[in-house]
Amino acid sequence: MTDHGYLRHIHSCNPPISERFVPWFIEDQVVGWLRPWLVEVLREHPAVFTVSAQRVGMAPGLDSFDARSVALAGLVEWLSARGLINAPMGESYPVTPAGREAALCMMDRSAAAYFGVRAFGQHLNGFVRKDDGLHMWLGRRARDRLIYPGSLDNMVAGGLPWDMSLEENLHKECAEEAGLPENVAREAVPVGLVSYNRVAERGYRPDILYCYDLELSPGFEPQNTDGEVESFTLLPVEEVARLVRETDEFKLNCNLVIIDFLLRHGYIDPQEDEYLELAIGLRRPLGAGLTVTV
Repeated sequence: MTDHGYLRHIHSCNPPISERFVPWFIEDQVVGWLRPWLVEVLREHPAVFTVSAQRVGMAPGLDSFDARSVALAGLVEWLSARGLINAPMGESYPVTPAGREAALCMMDRSAAAYFGVRAFGQHLNGFVRKDDGLHMWLGRRARDRLIYPGSLDNMVAGGLPWDMSLEENLHKECAEEAGLPENVAREAVPVGLVSYNRVAERGYRPDILYCYDLELSPGFEPQNTDGEVESFTLLPVEEVARLVRETDEFKLNCNLVIIDFLLRHGYIDPQEDEYLELAIGLRRPLGAGLTVTV
């Protein structure tokens, strides 16, 4: 366990970047960040990429959304077959310099972090009002999960594929992860987003999480249907806050979603020393801490 406090989670998701990443450009816009080893591998694929020491671009002729996407799909298969990246997951993520609507192509989810592509996800806070205050449902991740096995998680959380709307994907994740019927999932309230820029084992992670609050009836109990959640626990929000503040029980980015909930619902007071840094630190601009060299 590390030092106590909420702010350490902001810092953990946005650490100082000391290693070098090479920018990936499409149409003169940065869409990703690559480690030098991957840049060297991409030199072997001039039909897909143009490569220099300062930047990576798309090869001439790959000038449309579909052409780029097809070329990247083949490249991801090639990289995976040689054990250089994880196997394709069959979920397409947008490759974009900004929001999903600005996507210039798509690539498999498994490759997104290796290429430093901004990934989008959706996290839902399920809470219940009781006589003694708000309580929050937490999931514990299955022990066979590739990332953060056995860690605490938001009640519903998942990635956002390119070919699904936010509403469609949220309803799907609610059904799979918590057994929520669609009429209940439709009551979820979008409450904003959190973003962070993290260096992980696979690469650079400039990610955005769309956040939702859903008030549930006291009699409801979530039921996982896809095997990704081991169990659910209903805890007073004060205890959830303590777990975030004093432990490392949660999957790292889930701490940010809960801190955002605590700020919005008044559980972190504006008079507290960390308040301003927390409120500002939950939303980091794309590419913060990185230098573009052209």
